Amino acid sequence: MTETEARAKVLDLLEDVSGDPSVRDHLDDDLFELGFLDSMAAIELLVGLEDELGVSIAPTAVERSEMNTANKIAAQVVKRL
Repeated sequence: MTETEARAKVLDLLEDVSGDPSVRDHLDDDLFELGFLDSMAAIELLVGLEDELGVSIAPTAVERSEMNTANKIAAQVVKRL
């Protein structure tokens, strides 16, 4: 899987988890502050990342500030591919 494909999959998962396609317009904005993610949605996202991409990120492995934007989440995924 290429980095571009992984980033696209992360955006797809974020849209599914948040239920809002406009999440794609906020790549560098805090998704928790904007209401796209909460603690339950974040866990759902982590499960989706593991199921869809084979990337396991434990909730305790990274600080929330390292995974609070779409671009930061994608970077964490790409780093683990």
